[in-house]
This record gives sequence, structure tokens and C-alpha cells, in this order.
Amino acid sequence: MARAKQTEGYISKAKLGNTRVPPQKARLVVNLVRGKQVEAALDILDNSDKKTAPIVRKLLLSAVANASERSGVDVDELYVKKIWVDEGKTLHRIQPRARGSANPIKKRHSSITVMLDEVGAS
Repeated sequence: MARAKQTEGYISKAKLGNTRVPPQKARLVVNLVRGKQVEAALDILDNSDKKTAPIVRKLLLSAVANASERSGVDVDELYVKKIWVDEGKTLHRIQPRARGSANPIKKRHSSITVMLDEVGAS
């Protein structure tokens, strides 16, 4: 079933589609920053060794830039209201094996979405 369209209750939104990171590994990084202030989330992502951390950091900075374009928004009061990872396309490859058989290889992609809101706003 499709995710319900979420258009209320946030200041800014940024989405990255079809990045070459498996969703299961991307969710490990996304779970670290969910609900955190933007400054704290950026610090966590700077110190993370995961491949997804720089991708999520850049996406978070994009959402902050989107919020700064709106009038009356205090960028220092932003926090990560919602962030999630959806599965994107999957590239199907094969690896040759013994006696003419083959093993399937699935190269998964993911779509990451982040929503920011102000601390006092609801």
C-alpha cells in the first residue's frame, strides 16, 4: 500500500531518490538522527563511518537551505521531525558459478526523505 501523502506539520522537506545504498544499511544511519536537533544530527553524521552518513548529511543541509528560504524561520531551532528510507530500484546481476550455473546478485537502491520542523511549532 502506498504511503499517505504527508503535507502538513513541517517547515521544509528534502528528498533524494535512487541513491546507490541498500535501504537496510541506510536505515542504520537514518535512525541515529531521527528526532534530533539539526546541529546535533550534523555532528553525529560527521563522526559516523558509514557510507550513507555523507549522503544523509548533504540531504539534511539541503533541507536546512530549503527552510532558510522561508520567511520567519529560525534555522537554529530546527529539528529532524521525520526521516525515512524507502526502497528504490533494484539492479539484477548474475555471478557465474561452477558447471554453468549462476547466482543472482541484487544491487539495491534507496530513496531518503527528511522533514524538518521548528522546536516550538506544532
